[in-house]
Amino acid sequence: MSSNRRKNFPRQFWLMFWGLLLSTSGASMIWPFLLIYITGKLDLPLTTASTLITINAVSSVISSFIAGSLADRLGRKGVMVVSLLADAALFVLMIQANDYPSFAILMAARGFSNPLYRVSADAMLADLIPEADRPEAYAWIRMVSNVGIAIGPLIGGFLAATSYDLAFYAAAFGMGMYGVLLGLFARETLQKDSGPGLPAPINRFDGYDKVLGDMAFTPVIGTMMFGWVTAVLMWIMMPVYANSNFGLPENLYGWIPATNALLVVTLQVLVTRRTRRYETRRMISLGMFFYAIANGLVALATGFWGFWVAMVVMTIGELIIVPTSSTYVANIAPADMRGRYMSIYGLTWSFGQMFGPVLGGLLNDNLGPRFIWLGGLAIGLASALVLYLLSRHKLPARSPVS
Repeated sequence: MSSNRRKNFPRQFWLMFWGLLLSTSGASMIWPFLLIYITGKLDLPLTTASTLITINAVSSVISSFIAGSLADRLGRKGVMVVSLLADAALFVLMIQANDYPSFAILMAARGFSNPLYRVSADAMLADLIPEADRPEAYAWIRMVSNVGIAIGPLIGGFLAATSYDLAFYAAAFGMGMYGVLLGLFARETLQKDSGPGLPAPINRFDGYDKVLGDMAFTPVIGTMMFGWVTAVLMWIMMPVYANSNFGLPENLYGWIPATNALLVVTLQVLVTRRTRRYETRRMISLGMFFYAIANGLVALATGFWGFWVAMVVMTIGELIIVPTSSTYVANIAPADMRGRYMSIYGLTWSFGQMFGPVLGGLLNDNLGPRFIWLGGLAIGLASALVLYLLSRHKLPARSPVS
């Protein structure tokens, strides 16, 4: 996108852009190290601790359905503000948690809160940006999110090595501040009257029966749900795997997610300009293949540089798959149902969070640590193959996706 076209993005896009930098910097101070924190504080085996991530994911699945309906009925802005302020409060409450039931409640609450922002923000972005500009708009959002992910683990790793309480308070500040800014300066983008040419937004099951019956949408999304187990293993399981088995401390490991973020910051827009020329589902398949290979590389890693290389390979997949899949969903969804389409799309990550950590914990405790990554390799390769086969079938004529 030329600099002139970038300037034509509305002001609210840039509010979301800079606010996301603030909130992701905060959240990523905690998330990569959460299992290390919980297993250390509660002295739990990895399988038991990882069930907390599953609880978080189950709650997220439930919330994703509700979030889409709320975003399409009540509006995007209010739902986003509630989500951000709730996340801030929950980070503070985690400091006080001292047993498994307390963490389970808080993780369930955060699982419910987080999709409210994600689904509504994706829908708001589709409202604000014309279809032709969406691939690069999503790429810019991904880029700034990863600036936050670069900053967060470096600061969070340093703070965690000193005091986890400081990291939790810093995370709460970032989420809360963005919520306040959004509440004060954003406008609502939901068009209540979608016009006579569009289908009625609400029918049986609040419109989700139509979304799930869209055969250009559900096979791709269903396969991504399965494939995202590979990403969750990399983000959630690799920090505790590297720490427990190879003694990699938090302040050193923080450079690994920071590398991912820095690569996204520097390369995302350039990669998206290239990938937007190709069929979207084929690019999603290619991205999933890189995730699979990254999991295989973790099985071979024995120290910092091995894990670092695996993250770089995974990042190549992320650069390809994330803006492409967001654009695919935004383009294929009817304007008055974007919230619900984005809800189902958001379940792909929640599904990975639901099953990935428990699967990893079971493989670790019953077969050995490296089997976590052999399992991820197999799942990723199978998902990439199915996505490639789906890309060989033409989309219906009504779809704007090429």
